[in-house]
Amino acid sequence: MAPTTAQLRHPDGRVELRDPSSLHGSRFFNDELAPVPVERRTWTTYNYFALWNGMAFNLPSYLLASGLIAIGMNWVQAFMTIAIGNVIVLLPMLLNSHAGTKYGIPFPVFARAFFGIRGANLAALARGLVACGWFGIQTWVGGQAVFVILGKLLGDGWTGATEFYDQPWTLWLCFAAFWALQMAIIWRGMEAIKRLESWAAPLVTVGFVILLIWILIKAGGFGPIFSQESQLGWGTEFWSVFAPSLTGMIAFWATLSLNMPDFTRFGQGQRKQAWGQVLGLPTTMSFIAIMSIMITSGGMVVYGEAIWDPVELASRFDSPIVVIAALLGIVLATITTNLAANTVSPSYDFSNAFPRRISFRMGGLITGVIGVVIQPWRLISDPSIYIYAWLGFYGGVLATIAGVLAAGYWVQARRTLSLTDLFADGSGRYWFTHGWNWRALVATVVGAVFAVGGAYSAPGEGPFPADGLIPILQPLYDYSWVVGLVAAFLAFLALSLPGRSGSVDPQSHNPIPEEETGERSGEGRPGPAAVDR
Repeated sequence: MAPTTAQLRHPDGRVELRDPSSLHGSRFFNDELAPVPVERRTWTTYNYFALWNGMAFNLPSYLLASGLIAIGMNWVQAFMTIAIGNVIVLLPMLLNSHAGTKYGIPFPVFARAFFGIRGANLAALARGLVACGWFGIQTWVGGQAVFVILGKLLGDGWTGATEFYDQPWTLWLCFAAFWALQMAIIWRGMEAIKRLESWAAPLVTVGFVILLIWILIKAGGFGPIFSQESQLGWGTEFWSVFAPSLTGMIAFWATLSLNMPDFTRFGQGQRKQAWGQVLGLPTTMSFIAIMSIMITSGGMVVYGEAIWDPVELASRFDSPIVVIAALLGIVLATITTNLAANTVSPSYDFSNAFPRRISFRMGGLITGVIGVVIQPWRLISDPSIYIYAWLGFYGGVLATIAGVLAAGYWVQARRTLSLTDLFADGSGRYWFTHGWNWRALVATVVGAVFAVGGAYSAPGEGPFPADGLIPILQPLYDYSWVVGLVAAFLAFLALSLPGRSGSVDPQSHNPIPEEETGERSGEGRPGPAAVDR
């Protein structure tokens, strides 16, 4: 291999190419997918903390906790379920984040190392389509918030407008306007998103705090809220609900556990991105969970029913000023989450499928269109469908991809990748068989069958049969995320054992050209805390 294709390993462990122009001739390359040069990896611990603040404070996060209250849990049970779920999902998230920081590559390019140059499209598009669903959900609830705000300002003529497909036409107009605003921001690129997340992070809590203060006043303080007993108790009825609910909490961030390399590729070092996530994810999710629990429980005290949708709850308040202030904060939170969590990653995913035809911006537009076609208003019509059908099913499927990547990167490849081979057209260690690694595909299918083969719904409460798609696997569905992750992890390692026929690509034994280097001219100085070996 020519010396110009050599990788440069910096003292902090981050790797880049000496000559990135060597990749330009590949049809699997474009500027958005290219490894980020070290001097452009500028995100700090605060940037990742702010990113998680922006992503966690949103309506779907709120709906996780309020949905648990709505199905009968008390505040202790709901908070415990969410806190445990977010600690668990942090582990695969950090495992997959490592490659992004070390090599400066996004998730779909990282997936090429184990699914194959072409096979990575399967993993990327599976994750991308789920993100499109989330984009649609966020946009729908954001549009609802705008609809309520304008209703308080313009009166009944706005909220009582002629219905079109079971909703006022004015609500559809707010949905479309909110969609267009987000498309305009994503069109400006990643730096615009980074700036928005950084300055908006301290502000996104405002709407939820206003809701909390107002409901506490109406409910008469914390006492009536925390004194409410669980409708499920602490016996068999609760624990039968706890397992699928915990799986739903974990699955909520299953997409980000895959594609965090899309963000960590810009990190100044491993410790900075890891600490930013450790400080950002569990704390912010726990904070919004306890606020959601108190607000929903307070709503039960004030209105006699569990109103799990904060937009509907806010619309019942008497003061227009309180309603508008609360919902403006919620709208801002929705925008920051949707751009970071649900638009950036599928933009890369669609771009990876057709690098020469789909840019990052065009990928964002495709995400927006699919997010509407998927009809998000149906996905959040009921807390049982939202938590058990939507979250539980896709979480189990995506967990299988995370299992393959973790097994491949940390065990098989031992954190060593060839950047040039990740873009090699028709050759290289990641070409496998015509661009596909059958071992990763089989492991993914095996994991998915065990994870979601037993998908079931309570009679009349979901899309699946009551005894499961495959009845014998029904008990596993309550643990779909864990089952999918473990099954795919073990299956991939078993299929990749040395000596197994066709298990190792012949070129995988070739050494990766790599040079140790100190600081070079024009290169950003690595921070002392950014160590990776």
